[in-house]
Amino acid sequence: MATLLDPAARGRVILVGAGPGDPGLLTVRAVEALKCADVVVHDGLIDPRVLDIAPAGAQRISVAKQRARHTLPQDAINALIIAHVKTGSVVVRLKGGDPFIFGRGGEEVEAVRAAGLPVEVVPGVSAALGCAAEAMLPLTHRDHSSAVSFVAGQCKGLSEQDWSGLAGQGRTLVIYMGVATAADIADKLMADGVAPDMPVAVLEKGTLAGHRAIKTLLADLGPMVERENVESPAIIVVGEVVELSDAEDKLARWARVAEVMDA
Repeated sequence: MATLLDPAARGRVILVGAGPGDPGLLTVRAVEALKCADVVVHDGLIDPRVLDIAPAGAQRISVAKQRARHTLPQDAINALIIAHVKTGSVVVRLKGGDPFIFGRGGEEVEAVRAAGLPVEVVPGVSAALGCAAEAMLPLTHRDHSSAVSFVAGQCKGLSEQDWSGLAGQGRTLVIYMGVATAADIADKLMADGVAPDMPVAVLEKGTLAGHRAIKTLLADLGPMVERENVESPAIIVVGEVVELSDAEDKLARWARVAEVMDA
């Protein structure tokens, strides 16, 4: 049986993970899928060089989302994909990172399958893995962390999420979409018993131009995000493994500045 990448197979969806940003982190299969696309329905943070892999005549449709403002609601995106597939098009649904890690890929697969249409998923390098690797930050380490968890800082309201036990000694917590709620996140974790001096790293625009890796302590997370003007996309890593990274220690710098000003 032919896979959906078979050029003879028409009217199908290929859900592709574009990775954290750098086109060099695309999988070989992702490149193959893009090259056979008639329509590319893509997120807003996709590097233009990735979109350029698709044929020049392929239609490119942005369904960019921003916090509190969606160009199209999810149901409309699903309907858009399905409508193009029904014309016989090869539709590549291109999503940042990995489609199945906070990418709503599961919802889109459900919608396409419910419409009786074929769909294939091409995984991508998640933002957590790509950004952490760039910062030389191991999410697990035999001496520091035997578990890692992924959570969303915006998903259905911060107060509704139960993170108890996900962060602390010997554990790593990776928080997606947490820049706008960084101070609340720190308060939430400390209230759950995580030490205020637990190392934290913010990995901003990982693998993209202008990327930064900033290290501080949990109690300083909110103030650091504000004074450093951190912008999305960014992920937050909480755990002892942060000390192993190449991230710049901003808390130490500001502590030295404060000492000089007080002298």
